[in-house]
Amino acid sequence: MRIPPHQLQPHLGKGLAPVYIISGDEPLQVQECCDQVRAAAKAHGFSERELLHAEHNFDWGLLLASAGNMSLFAEKKLIEVRVPSGKPGDKGSKALREFAKRTRQDLILLIVLPKLDRSQQNSKWVKALEKDGVLVQVWPVSAGEMPRWINQRLSTAGLSAEPEAIQILAERVEGNLLAASQEVEKLKLLNSDERITVERLAHSITSSARYSVFDLIDRALAGEAEKSIKTLEGLRTEGIEPPVVLWALAREIRSLLDIGDKLAQGQPLGRLVRIQKRQPLVQSALSRLSPRQLETLLLRARAIDTAIKGGAAHQSPWTGLLELTLNLCGYHCL
Repeated sequence: MRIPPHQLQPHLGKGLAPVYIISGDEPLQVQECCDQVRAAAKAHGFSERELLHAEHNFDWGLLLASAGNMSLFAEKKLIEVRVPSGKPGDKGSKALREFAKRTRQDLILLIVLPKLDRSQQNSKWVKALEKDGVLVQVWPVSAGEMPRWINQRLSTAGLSAEPEAIQILAERVEGNLLAASQEVEKLKLLNSDERITVERLAHSITSSARYSVFDLIDRALAGEAEKSIKTLEGLRTEGIEPPVVLWALAREIRSLLDIGDKLAQGQPLGRLVRIQKRQPLVQSALSRLSPRQLETLLLRARAIDTAIKGGAAHQSPWTGLLELTLNLCGYHCL
């Protein structure tokens, strides 16, 4: 079964499927869809969760082993598999098809991948899992749809705004849903139940943080180490959480890998990077960072994620984020 993101929550309310495939390149919507599945699973007694990162040379036998290993203290289990490349390969395809034959009521599989192209959507493993499972394809919100998306977000937050104020906010975030979501949260904190006018929006924007994760990304892509360090410190001082910064850095590194690969295939940069002012930034980063170096940075990002979750208490997440930022700027890369 294939459903759009906005139908996932109602679907979960009717009961759980044994498999959920969340696919897309819009991180905020992908994350929220995953959160909905996790919350529904937890509400139905799936108290155990195992996370598997299916990166290069991943042992897919671990998936089937995980399905057979249940905790003594949990009757139901959620297995979450993240496939950054979106391509499980022959071994992964075989393991996923085998898993599809073993589905049972005390087990849920959640697979998180980038956008699947047409051939991937029609692959044997997707067809096998989709037979009894759910495929949620997340599509980017276009510039024309952004005002409507923001209006829905405001409504969910218990706010309303003048159409002109919504349009200004849509232009300000330039298609970044995370930035739009953050702005809505700021408006919720800084405003009462009164309707948000253009004037109130302007006050909210000037009262908000001086730095954003998008400033950090642009400066790191440009190789501006000193400005990047200052921006990162500003984010830390203003109370931005490390996972938000790590998400932005890791997302950009994955994007650079993908763009570099497609450029090598002869695709034009203008088609791959729609926002013209970002094209020279991407070119600058790709000129100093090889695919091997970018892959190494992704591994470092994973280590920082572990530190954030408490898996490496000796390492400060902010220290790791500083090193990763400098790496992206082109310093001390392997």
